[in-house]
Amino acid sequence: MAFEIVGKSLPKIDALPKCTGETRYADDLQLPRMLYAKILRSPHAHARIRRIDVSRARTLPGVHAVLTGRDLPIRFGILPVSQDEEALCTEKVRFVGDAVAAVAAIDEWTAEEALRLIEVEYEPLPALLTLEEALAESSVRIHDYGDGPNIHKLVSLEFGDVEEGFAQADYVREDIFFYAGSTHLPLEQHAAVAHYGPDGKLTLWSSTQTPHYVHRTLAKVLGLPPSHIRVIATPVGGGFGGKSDPFSHEIVVAKLAMLTGRPVKITLTREEVFYVHRGRHPVLMWIKTGVRRDGSITAMHVRSFLDGGAYGSYGVATTYYTGALQTVTYKIPRYKFEGVRVFTNKPPCGPKRGHGTPQPRFALEVHLDKIAEDLGLDPVELRQRQIVEAPSVTVNWLRISSCGLRACIDRVVEASGFREKFRRLPFGQGVGFACSTYLSGAGLPIYWNDMPHSGVQIKIDRGGGVTVFCGSTDIGQGSDSILAYIVAEVLGILPEDIRVVTADTDLTPVDLGSYSSRVTVMTGNAAVEAAEKLRKLLFRAAAERLDVPEEQLMARGRRIFDQADPDRGLDFAEAVQLAEARFGTLGAVGSYKPPKSLGRYKGAGVGPSPSYSYSACVVQVHVDPETGFVRVEKVWIAHDIGRAINPRLVEGQIHGSVYMGLGEALMEEQTFRPRLGVHKVPSMLDYKSPTPLEMPEVECFLIETEDPNGPFGAKEAGQGPLLPIPPAVANAVYDAIGVRIDELPITPEKVLRGLEDKARGGSGRVGPKFIPSLAWPEPIRVEPPSEWQ
Repeated sequence: MAFEIVGKSLPKIDALPKCTGETRYADDLQLPRMLYAKILRSPHAHARIRRIDVSRARTLPGVHAVLTGRDLPIRFGILPVSQDEEALCTEKVRFVGDAVAAVAAIDEWTAEEALRLIEVEYEPLPALLTLEEALAESSVRIHDYGDGPNIHKLVSLEFGDVEEGFAQADYVREDIFFYAGSTHLPLEQHAAVAHYGPDGKLTLWSSTQTPHYVHRTLAKVLGLPPSHIRVIATPVGGGFGGKSDPFSHEIVVAKLAMLTGRPVKITLTREEVFYVHRGRHPVLMWIKTGVRRDGSITAMHVRSFLDGGAYGSYGVATTYYTGALQTVTYKIPRYKFEGVRVFTNKPPCGPKRGHGTPQPRFALEVHLDKIAEDLGLDPVELRQRQIVEAPSVTVNWLRISSCGLRACIDRVVEASGFREKFRRLPFGQGVGFACSTYLSGAGLPIYWNDMPHSGVQIKIDRGGGVTVFCGSTDIGQGSDSILAYIVAEVLGILPEDIRVVTADTDLTPVDLGSYSSRVTVMTGNAAVEAAEKLRKLLFRAAAERLDVPEEQLMARGRRIFDQADPDRGLDFAEAVQLAEARFGTLGAVGSYKPPKSLGRYKGAGVGPSPSYSYSACVVQVHVDPETGFVRVEKVWIAHDIGRAINPRLVEGQIHGSVYMGLGEALMEEQTFRPRLGVHKVPSMLDYKSPTPLEMPEVECFLIETEDPNGPFGAKEAGQGPLLPIPPAVANAVYDAIGVRIDELPITPEKVLRGLEDKARGGSGRVGPKFIPSLAWPEPIRVEPPSEWQ
């Protein structure tokens, strides 16, 4: 059946308010009698707090309250297993920028002045600034918990007999890679406003991707009943995962509002945003793969070493993600994964677009390119021979419900002329190819329970107005618009007939937040369920009036009519009034919970998803051998979207992913001064990311596979298209100049170093040569599904 709304490139419902400047972000909010907060941050990477004297700050005219860690002693964290953060540090600081004290004053300048009057006596401790230092040091501990000295999480899993698989291989290759840490660089800085009313109710407006989890954290740390807290997620000026944690500034501003009885606002400076961070983990990786002569994989063994920074954040999940999705793209019959996340005295890392999967995807796709060359195989054909099939179950028990990767590959290879260009372009020019996959929402909630992951409530008023309530957060990806399109399609009205109310914990049903590319699939399914319940009521009332069987009716173009005789029908508003007269006030709810995961082993909760998207891309580059600069000339990318609810929004997400992937491939990197742990470039001027001048032409193809678990067959598009970009760039650079850069970013210095090495007779490879020695635990051995045995 053809759709009226779904599949059309319609405008976003919030486009005009954003273009005209009417959208109000958290920092735009102004409340009567509002105070302003600032946070004092640690100048030390690792130090014990001996004494804090806030007496002079308290007496400064204009200061209304000063907080220290003693006022907020309860620890928090996004994951139940990593409750290791304090809103303000009590005993010691763990990175330069850790929060120590806070002030509320009549303006930001007074608050800043008060911070300068706070005296903190520190006892410096040895700072562990690298992954190697942290693993080697056992006497200095950043935290007292974890799977070992300075080890946050240690994972070891084996699916099938990997050594048996290597014994069956004709060729075995090992490689080591490094993927640098990077940050999200949202245009909007983190900001929050809190109000504590005389009724004892707290309201927090915050630029957050996860209002539900912020709500939980506030209740825990502040000791307030959850029902007395309201969190409103304001429009987010860029998130990309960087606003997924509950943050100390949100807790601090709420506590200050409670103490002063006045609204309090805090907006982090750009430098603070760099330190608050939670961006991409730097990951060192080792990968070993056994293949037969035709390139088919017999076994794979992956090790990942994550530099997690000072706190847990989502790090346990990130660790598992560096291993979980390798099996979702290609057939891997035996698979072993070992991963370790270490604490270091640097800003904590967390989720960034792709959450733990771009790093191993980079390693795998470059590794496969090398294997193809070693075996004299076409790198495209090598991948095509072993694409996963749908429906199927991977060796680590992940359910593949649909897969359009083969079609993705065919489109980009044909459009780019890859086979005519590969290894045939002049020196300095090259093409690279890579594939990827990503999940459409995590299969389990952060706090395990049996409740829905998304809820949608719809009310229809007797004038025909439709309001959709949902706790999901639109962080720019267009999820509010998706809700309007879906409800409009089911009810036969237009998106402009619908008002969407989202992300307000007092008004909307719970949605777990905007992370893991979950919103379109999960809130979309909940919206379909709620809208279909209401359509049924409308059809019953209309059928009685029109004397037509319900199953013969159709809702389209703001009408409900007889499909056999379209002239026999009612306006939508007329049908609404008949239904309200017949059934009472019109409202319905829908909810969604993903299918149960198949895995029954520890760690099986990370990786399952209702569906997986797929991408393939070709990148063409020009490398200047004199300067080492890599210029990306064009990107061809195809993405298996399941079904594009709005193709224009999908293409926008893909372009954004390409932009971010190119930044990580060529220039973005969080760097710190040795021994001090001070961020080298905490500003948008010095931190390098692509400008419009560096953005190449992007040719985008949407592949539709109609996944059975998605609303109208839709899958994710927000994160997956980033993943193939860095490895495709690396493979293209090798095609252009014969130099392998096995660590990101691929800077001009590394390119020149590789060329110089090659000129001296070396391999021209640039990248890590060793991985740390570590006593891995005995793996949890998991029997694969029967088809792999």
